[in-house]
Amino acid sequence: MEVLQIVGVGIIATILAVVVRQQKPEIALQISIVAGLIIFLFVVTKLSYVIDLLTNLAGKVDMEFIYFSTILKVIGIAYIAEFGAQISRDAGEEAIASKIELGGKVLIMVVSIPIVTALLDLIMKIMP
Repeated sequence: MEVLQIVGVGIIATILAVVVRQQKPEIALQISIVAGLIIFLFVVTKLSYVIDLLTNLAGKVDMEFIYFSTILKVIGIAYIAEFGAQISRDAGEEAIASKIELGGKVLIMVVSIPIVTALLDLIMKIMP
């Protein structure tokens, strides 16, 4: 049960951070960041299975690769931006977290341009 490992790392890191925060708040932040990275790396290793499955499905429905890769990029940007924002929030930097989220949203819009363009082309072809 991989979820038990993830939750275990999270609970242990939380207890350590709470105990250490009273004496050394900067070390508690480092514990939180390291725990987040460990969990993130653990989850990222599982993504290869999901990407392989989605690639096979995209091939079966004859989806162009540019659209599929764009969707994966959007998902990746969203998760990475959320991870960075949560680390900033853990450090008490709400303003920086908001800027990370804004940057992620802008990058998602930029990466999504090929899909939006194709959608607009399709709409123009359908309209008389």
